[in-house]
This record gives sequence, C-alpha cells and structure tokens, in this order.
Amino acid sequence: MSKITAILGSALFFLVAPAMLAGVIPWSVTHWEFRPPFLALEATRLAGLALIIAGVPGLLDSFARFALQGLGTPAPIAPPRNLVVSGLYRYVRNPIYVAVVAVILGQAVLFADWHLLGYGALIWLFFQVFVVAYEEPMLRQNFGAEYESYCANVPRWLPRLTRAPSDRFDAG
Repeated sequence: MSKITAILGSALFFLVAPAMLAGVIPWSVTHWEFRPPFLALEATRLAGLALIIAGVPGLLDSFARFALQGLGTPAPIAPPRNLVVSGLYRYVRNPIYVAVVAVILGQAVLFADWHLLGYGALIWLFFQVFVVAYEEPMLRQNFGAEYESYCANVPRWLPRLTRAPSDRFDAG
C-alpha cells in the first residue's frame, strides 16, 4: 500500500471507528451537557478534561504512525505492512484503544454521566476481547518473532513509564 493510500485509508477509518465511538456516540448520550459533577467536586471535571487532552493527540499520532511507518491502516481489512513500534507504541501496545477509552471516560467524568462511564467500560471490554481473540494472534502470525519480542517488552494496556528497553523500540 502506498503512503497516500495508507493516509487516506487511515483518515477514513478514523471517521468510521474512533470518531464514532469517542465522539458521535458520547455526544448522543450526553449532548455535551454538564450534569452536577461526580462526588459533588468541580475538580473531577479537570480529571475528565485531562483524559480527553491526553487521548486526542495520542489517537491522532498513532493513526499517523500506522499510515506513515506501518504503510497501512488500523483497520483489520487494510493492516500495516510494518510493525509499528515507535511513538506511544514504545510505551503501550494498544495506544489507539487506550486513547479511545480515555476520551470516552474523560467525557463521562467531564459531563458527569454514569451512562457514558458504563459505555466506556463496555468499549474497553470489547477491545480486550478483540485484542486477545483476534488482533494478537494475527500480529503473531504476520510478524512472528518481532511481535513476540515487542510483547515481551511493551505492556498491553497500562503504559510503562519508560521506553521499551530494546533499541528496536526506541526509533522515532
């Protein structure tokens, strides 16, 4: 896949998946209207805002890396040719999923919406099942020892505080 095709494919998939999951659906639940804050503390809204601010750039960066370095898209129908291990991928194996859940949960906390909090938990559960049952086996099949080494050095969900120790995972 050419870089242009990968960029266009990633942009299209961004609109179909993360923008719907973390934008349109949360808006349809909350209409972005503020309710009384969780725990009656306005400061909780700052935590929600922080999750959104952390999630959106991470999501955009990860999508860009799929296109520019992976020469593919995050969509299962047009996967990358190269294993993406730079940027946030040095700290966590699934930064797109982590970012989507962070944005959803951030909105739940910002707008103090329990339904959205439950939706975020269900989305994370779906991602967990998808990653373990489909994505990781496919990556092992496609990238073999390179992916095994990556898994040994980078956690699935909770970002490590330092880069992966291998030089292979320190590029970019």
